[in-house]
Amino acid sequence: MTDQAKLDQEVSLDAETPVRRGTTRRRKLISGLVIAGFFAFTAIFADFLAPYDYREQVLREPMAPPLTIRFHDPDGEPVLWPLVYPRRMSDPLTRTYEDDKRYAARIGILVPGYPYKLFGLIPCDRHLFGAGRNVLRPDLTYQPPESPRLNLLGTDALGRDRFSRLIIAARFSLLVGPVGALLAGTLGALLGCAASYGGRVVDGLLMRAADAMMALPALVLILAARAAFPLELPPWRAAILMIGIFVAVGWAEVARISRGLIRAVQHREFILAARSLGLSAPRILWRHILPNISRPLLVQLTIMLPAFVLAETALSFLGVGLQEPEPSWGNMLSGASDLTQLQAQPFVLLAPAIAILVLVIGVRLISDGLKK
Repeated sequence: MTDQAKLDQEVSLDAETPVRRGTTRRRKLISGLVIAGFFAFTAIFADFLAPYDYREQVLREPMAPPLTIRFHDPDGEPVLWPLVYPRRMSDPLTRTYEDDKRYAARIGILVPGYPYKLFGLIPCDRHLFGAGRNVLRPDLTYQPPESPRLNLLGTDALGRDRFSRLIIAARFSLLVGPVGALLAGTLGALLGCAASYGGRVVDGLLMRAADAMMALPALVLILAARAAFPLELPPWRAAILMIGIFVAVGWAEVARISRGLIRAVQHREFILAARSLGLSAPRILWRHILPNISRPLLVQLTIMLPAFVLAETALSFLGVGLQEPEPSWGNMLSGASDLTQLQAQPFVLLAPAIAILVLVIGVRLISDGLKK
C-alpha cells in the first residue's frame, strides 16, 4: 500500500469516527429510553399488571416457591394453553409444597380480579393474566376450596403474592426518585441562575451554602432528616416527605454546575451580540443561555436519579421508609436478610435488586446517550 493510500485510509477512518460515536450514542439513548419506558408503563398500569391484591394474605401458602407452569394436562397429554395446578403443603416444618394434579386450570388473559381504579379514575377489575376458573377433567369426587393462584415469584411469610408486590412497589420508588430528582434539579438550576446574576454577595452566600451541603454525607443526612419525623406515615405523606428530603439534599450540586455553565456561556459571542441588541438579562437567560446548558443539566439529573432511587431503597430496607403492608423495593429486600431463604430462593428474594439494577442501567444509558 502506497503512502497516499495509507493517508486516504486514515482520513476516512477519522471521518467515520464521529459518525460511529453518534450512532453509538443514539443506540444507548434509545435502549435507555426503552428500559425507562418499560418501568414507567409498569408503574402506571401496576394494578392491571398485578394479578392479585398486594395486601391479600393466603395463610395456607406461606413462603411458597414460584408456581410451575405446565404444558401438559393431568393425564400427561400436551396442551396448547399453559396450565397450573393447585398446591398443598406437604411438610409444614420445611415448608415444601407439592402439586395437586386432581385439578387444573388454564392461565387466563384479562381475567377478573380485585377491583381498582385505572389511572385513579376508571373503576376496573380486569387484570392482564391470572389463573382462570376453567377446570380441565376434574375428579368429580374432589373439588379444591379455591382455584390455583398464579404466584410467579412465590409468596412471602404471610402468603402475599411477591410478583404483585414487586409490580405495585415500582409505583412508589419510581414516583419518589424521578420527582425528587426533577424538583432538586429545577431548584438547583434556579439558584445557580440567581448566583450568576445576583451579584457578589448573593453568589457568595448561595455557593457557600452549596459547598456546606455537598460536604455532608448524603445518605447520613437523609437518614437524619427522616428520623426527625414519625415512622408510621401514610404512603402519600411518606412520598412527600422523601421528595422534600431529596430536594433539600440534591439542589447543591446542580446549583454549582449550572452556575459554572452560565459563567462559561456569558462571554460567548452570541450572548455579547444579544446584549448589544439591548435584550434584557432575563430574556438572554431564558432564551439563549438555558437552552445551551440544558444537555449537561439533563445529564446531571440522570446521575442523581439512581442515587435517589437507591436512597429510598436503603431507607425502606432499614425500616424508616415506607412501612408495611405497603410494598417498596427496599422493604421487600429485607427478606433477603434470611440466609436460609436466600440460599433456597436467591432469584425470588433478590428480584427487587434486579429491578433496581436494570433501572439504573437504563438511566445510565440515557445519560451516556445525552453526552456530546
